[in-house]
Amino acid sequence: MADGAKITNLADLRKLKQPKKPETSGEAQDARMRVVVGLGTCGIAAGGRAILERVVEELAKRGAADVSVETMGCIGLCPGEPLMEVIGADGSRVTYGNLTPQDIPRIVDEHILGGRVVADKILDTSCPS
Repeated sequence: MADGAKITNLADLRKLKQPKKPETSGEAQDARMRVVVGLGTCGIAAGGRAILERVVEELAKRGAADVSVETMGCIGLCPGEPLMEVIGADGSRVTYGNLTPQDIPRIVDEHILGGRVVADKILDTSCPS
């Protein structure tokens, strides 16, 4: 079911419910890095499925089978959707927000494969003073 397509029957709804575990996804315990895409209601509405599909596609193109791709529900940062968190083997976490599928190749190349955080795509979660 394409992102943005309407749900017209129960089968369409069940397709959305099915978790995607791509073949290119490393197992979480063996992964050198985890990528977690927000797929709560707000994330899906903002285009999170397209982000997930693009992450899987870009990692597969680069043969990055040691990166686990997972999903999460809503974490309460709805204005920043679609969200994606990159978690390093050392436990470090970077949350990217307001993503488009066009942002994903750069994040994969620079951060996931190159180790350099893409600062202009980090979600600002600071409280205004």
